[in-house]
Amino acid sequence: MANVAELQTLQPLIPTFSLAHQKVELDIDLRARRLKGRTEITINPQSKELKTVRLNCRQCIITRITANGKTCSSFTYEELYKKAALRWEAGVHQHHMLRRKIEAQLKSPPEEELVINLPKSVRIDDLDPFSLASAAPVGTRSSVGIHDNLGEPSSARTAVEQERRFTPVVVVIEYSIPYIRDGMHFIGWEEDELRYPHAYTKSFAAPGGSCCLFPCVDDLAARCTWELSIKCLKTVGDAISHPSNVVNGTGGTVNGVHNDTTKPPIDHLQSNMNADDKALELAVICTGDMTDEVDDHMVPPRKTSTFFCSVPLSARQLGFAIGPFEHVDLAEFRDSVEDDKLGQNAVPLHGFCLPGRAAEVRNTCLPMARAIDFFTLEYGSYPFSNYKLCFVDDNVPDITHTGYLSLCSNSLLFPEDVLEPLEPVSRRMIHALASQWMGVNVIPKEPSDTWVVVGIAYFMTDAFLKRLFGKNDYGFRQKQATDRVADLDIGRPSIYDTGNLIDLDPFEAEFLALKAPLVLSILDRRFTKIGSASGLSRIISRVFLNAKVGDLANGAISTAYFAKTCERLGHAKLEAFFTQWVYGAGCPRFRVSQRFNKKKNVVEMIIQQIQSEPPERDLEKETFLRDVKEEKQDVFAGPVQPCFTGPMTICIHEADGSPYEHLIEIKEVNTKIEILYNTKYKRLKRSKRQKDRNATAGATEYNPEENNDVLLYCLGDVLQSEEEIQQWRLSDWAKEDEDKMSQESYEWIRVDANFEWICKLSVNMAGYMYLSQLQQDKDVVAQLESIQFMAVQKEHGLISTILLRTLMDTRYFHGIRTAAAAALVKHAREGDMDWLGLFHLEKAFQHFFCYNDSPMPRPNDFSDRAAYYIQCAIIRAIAKVEDGRGRSPIRARMFLFDKLKFNDNSDNQFSDAHYIATLMEALSEAMASKPPPGHDAEDTFTFAENDGDDLRFHKSCLEQIDRYRRTDEWLPSYHNILSRTALNATRTLALAGVIDNNPASIIQYTRDGTADELRLCAFDNLFQMGLHKHDALLGWFLFAMGTDPSPVFRQQAFRLFGQLLGGIAIGQKASGTETPEQEDGGLIIERDDASTIARKADLARRTTVHGALAALKTEIGDNETLKKGLWVAISSPALSFREMKELLDICTFLYEPESSMRLILKYPRCWSCKKIGKAKLCFQQTEKIRTKPLAKQSLPPPPPLRLHLAAAQGQQAPLSRSPTLKREGSSASTGAMPPPPPAAQRRPLFKPPRRPSEGAEGMSPAVASPTTTTTPVEGERPRLKIKLKIGPPKPAGG
Repeated sequence: MANVAELQTLQPLIPTFSLAHQKVELDIDLRARRLKGRTEITINPQSKELKTVRLNCRQCIITRITANGKTCSSFTYEELYKKAALRWEAGVHQHHMLRRKIEAQLKSPPEEELVINLPKSVRIDDLDPFSLASAAPVGTRSSVGIHDNLGEPSSARTAVEQERRFTPVVVVIEYSIPYIRDGMHFIGWEEDELRYPHAYTKSFAAPGGSCCLFPCVDDLAARCTWELSIKCLKTVGDAISHPSNVVNGTGGTVNGVHNDTTKPPIDHLQSNMNADDKALELAVICTGDMTDEVDDHMVPPRKTSTFFCSVPLSARQLGFAIGPFEHVDLAEFRDSVEDDKLGQNAVPLHGFCLPGRAAEVRNTCLPMARAIDFFTLEYGSYPFSNYKLCFVDDNVPDITHTGYLSLCSNSLLFPEDVLEPLEPVSRRMIHALASQWMGVNVIPKEPSDTWVVVGIAYFMTDAFLKRLFGKNDYGFRQKQATDRVADLDIGRPSIYDTGNLIDLDPFEAEFLALKAPLVLSILDRRFTKIGSASGLSRIISRVFLNAKVGDLANGAISTAYFAKTCERLGHAKLEAFFTQWVYGAGCPRFRVSQRFNKKKNVVEMIIQQIQSEPPERDLEKETFLRDVKEEKQDVFAGPVQPCFTGPMTICIHEADGSPYEHLIEIKEVNTKIEILYNTKYKRLKRSKRQKDRNATAGATEYNPEENNDVLLYCLGDVLQSEEEIQQWRLSDWAKEDEDKMSQESYEWIRVDANFEWICKLSVNMAGYMYLSQLQQDKDVVAQLESIQFMAVQKEHGLISTILLRTLMDTRYFHGIRTAAAAALVKHAREGDMDWLGLFHLEKAFQHFFCYNDSPMPRPNDFSDRAAYYIQCAIIRAIAKVEDGRGRSPIRARMFLFDKLKFNDNSDNQFSDAHYIATLMEALSEAMASKPPPGHDAEDTFTFAENDGDDLRFHKSCLEQIDRYRRTDEWLPSYHNILSRTALNATRTLALAGVIDNNPASIIQYTRDGTADELRLCAFDNLFQMGLHKHDALLGWFLFAMGTDPSPVFRQQAFRLFGQLLGGIAIGQKASGTETPEQEDGGLIIERDDASTIARKADLARRTTVHGALAALKTEIGDNETLKKGLWVAISSPALSFREMKELLDICTFLYEPESSMRLILKYPRCWSCKKIGKAKLCFQQTEKIRTKPLAKQSLPPPPPLRLHLAAAQGQQAPLSRSPTLKREGSSASTGAMPPPPPAAQRRPLFKPPRRPSEGAEGMSPAVASPTTTTTPVEGERPRLKIKLKIGPPKPAGG
């Protein structure tokens, strides 16, 4: 009997196809946000039995489909956005019902919405191998829809299938989109917008993005060549004046209905623009090379731009923008030397921006020309013919990576006079360029292979930034990234598994971008160590070459392929490396102990790895949503590595000052090694060195040959004279420490000297060894390790002296100096330290930035960027100085106030907005640590000492902060940094009780029309102040989050909402602290079992996801405002599909599902009846609503029938006893009987009497209601109405 695997191989594959070429034609109405489109898809069948073509298609109305010219009348299409709604009065408890309707589109790749059945007349025949159609290689086309019988994608085709080729099928789809909800973003086309009108495609990186504009195969691996034709109006004036309410060409009104009595509406959008703005020509910036641009002579004039992509791309890698863009030639910044080297291979580089921002584009993109030349020479030729950067508003994410083109947000632009964004923005722009090589041209084969693409792109970025900013900046940032990875990579999955979680939460992509390039960096250093001169660069260039020549199938790289290439070109076995760093999780932690053995003349070392299970950590509001998603998705931590193995370099700086490197191999958890000692010199005593320095105080250099000593001091040897020591209150080593130093045989030991590990190190060296490492090691990583060691030591005057000298020595890298300034805060204590650290910080600031012997600051001069960073670092450090009660001393507050008040930027060529924001933030932080004067009971008897800490000083500080806030309203700073800082300061002071809590001063910034960053800052501060408990504010925020047209605002608002939920879930109060337990002298008093249960619940909500969710449901689960606001946001047409999914995820863990359908029936209205004459009645509904059901009406049982039928016998009955006859429409009868009708027309006057059993009890309310008069039909003979008086029967003979 055949097993399952054999059955799978025997059963035939479902017929599939591959993409060869796709042509897209779009006619876009920018003002109305709609388009008409036509796409032509050329597919290569992989089987003659292909009968069905499945495509992704959203928000489209299909009008016509043909295959090889034959009409396809049989196709199924279900529009997603019509399906993604519940048509009844639903709520948040029906979230599962809505999610079930769109579950198929949440997959990756999503299920196809358009299924086309090919007509029987479309024949698929074998292709002549000698024809032109068979010349294209199969390797350049991707297979689509290859599935086995179990529904899993097939990995490859057989050799026979690869050789067999069939005639192509051309599928043509004509469609329209009446309103573009997703896929494109439109800016400036509304009447209340003042920005330049433009539009662009949203990011297609996520599944389901590209198919919103045209039918396609929405899969990253489905790649082919493209031809894009985009038609739009020619100028801005034409686009905004083009009537947007024309339907079917019927004129300027809806449905072509004209009303001459109505005045035409005023178009405020046209009135907001002058003639020059209206004359701006709309440009189309698109993926590919422009092949044609044709203007037509229609009214208004239109133009069609055509682009061709010769390099196969997927639909997700396409993008375009339409707007009045200015062109900036970025190639003008190319170095002449690089230009000569490249010659004809120099890549054209273009920048596009909205009018008036060309100077910012030149400043922001200044290094791009050098970067593209560096990548071309280092890693291989650029994969496309040109590179374009287009800057637009409100782009999410900030940079969208498409072929040939990067769509960038205008928030990245910065002018020449702003220093702060220089390094972070430059790194992002360089990474956008590197992603053209790795990310667009080369893609991951599987989601788990994403780490290769992300890691190589950032590795290339860091390689260029190392050349741009220098080795010190590169090493400093690598060390910071390593420390952060070691802190974050606890209980996390491996980077290989993280690729499958990219769409789960933004943190997954951030963590991958942090760790993946570090893994490649240590791999590069290991290659360099074993003798490979080019390291990893050679391997990366080979990958690009293989992708270019077709050896890398479909341009998709896998982890196995990358590992095999590294082993082949690096000549090393890397199985253990990839097992530990790629497929494994976590980082090693080393504890190193060492001692010198004089008998053996060796250094004995023990290197111990400490690997343990991840400790239980407290939940944080910033990561709460990510923790919940990972808990719901069963994301497990990677296996903890019992032992990390590999080479490690140990560098011993011996007594002669020379470093001796020793390469060891870590193979076990505990590694014991003996390193031979080389130097016979004794260690130079510091006291003798000090005497030599004092003797040569005026010399600029120290000559070791004259003193026959070894030069040990390189850095930090400032402030050495006796006078400076007295003025700066410096300390020196004690005699006992000098004796110990004189007995040491080496200066210091560096473990992992070449930075080959991502790890945490703890080396038990003495403090003076770390000082030697700080002063004598040129490696910035070693210097930072020394600063980190001193920052955790107990406060001491000697450590403060060392840190001060580091801060004062301008030869240190500015990152080391800023770290030293931050470490000085610990030594700014009262008591024995006598505020020594604060004195050193003030003295350093006065030395660098104030007039001589005066605290008055000099005018700002930010031409030295390193000095600017030091100036800001000292300000931040002084703000953190506290006394024993945790309060900032008046001395520190007055220092900050003076620097803010007397700031002078008149002669500075750079903006001081960020510096003022630093001062405002520091001053508010210092003020918040102490209650205002008159509100502190502890200061009752200290006011006699006039230290300046009075109410006048307090008000002056507040006035300075408010002054800059008002200034920013008239002269906006870069990204409104001053206003945002003022709002943060207001919140900080209000929570500390320094000022009155006045939310109205912040709420005004949440209005529509406020800058997005400032508006988000206002909401954030209001939430931190605890105002989310007010339903009005919460409802306003949810409404803004669901309806704001800016995707940037919606994304950041969702982030704030997640933090708000996280803060409520873990019990974080408005002040940022949790409710303290009841204490008495540090002891927790447990009063009863209820208190114990409450404490356990509080602990569970802070440490476990289940406990936090339970607390969250208890606190806000019944909030009706939150329920209504969330569902309104989910139902909003402004939200994209992914944003709807994110909100549904919140409803999933916040509300229990209820499978119910709430129906709303309108109350019945009362009717009125009006007689209009001629036997006609008019019935109309009134405004009166009946809210109560009518009571059941019943007729009394009829009495026995008593009739006098004398008239029937020819006799006249008494008038009182005779029936009263009334003709309809006539006056009341006087008792005279009308003449009877002819016998043929006679009708029975009476029905048989109803039996008593058939009375009102068996009648429905409708029957029991009074008889309704109906209007007679015209031409019909009027009927008689007979009123009968029915009494008891008359006795016989009476």
